Amino acid sequence: MTEEVTFRKMGLEDIDAVYEIEHASFSLPWTKEAFFYEMMDNQHAYYVLAETKDGIVGFCGLWIIMDECHVTNIAIRPDQRGKKLGEKLMRAAIDVAKENGAKAMTLEARVSNTPARSLYEKLGFKNGGIRKSYYSDNYEDAIVMWVNFDE
Repeated sequence: MTEEVTFRKMGLEDIDAVYEIEHASFSLPWTKEAFFYEMMDNQHAYYVLAETKDGIVGFCGLWIIMDECHVTNIAIRPDQRGKKLGEKLMRAAIDVAKENGAKAMTLEARVSNTPARSLYEKLGFKNGGIRKSYYSDNYEDAIVMWVNFDE
């Protein structure tokens, strides 16, 4: 039996929960102030939350600019991983992007993050190049991935 998950747009009241997931997931986490800025001042930002009976279990940040969508960050709470929630969340984010006029979506992933890259490829993303030394914590390269919704 699969766990029921719902998706909704993030609000200011969700910053603490999103920050906790961010901090538990990344070696270079965004600050609470960065999420506050996204909610209050970035007209292009749209954050999709994944919720289960356990509360907010994941989020995906999007910048929708004209007809392109950039995934800024995506994370699932560590104790909720392995349940296909990341795939469901990405599918919901793709739907939001399309509903808001995006014709393509892009993101960066660590070259070493094989599980994430496999998921993105499953969803139709293609390799678009390498950003050398993209991550400032260890100077790991990022792979740029794109999907065009018209294909």
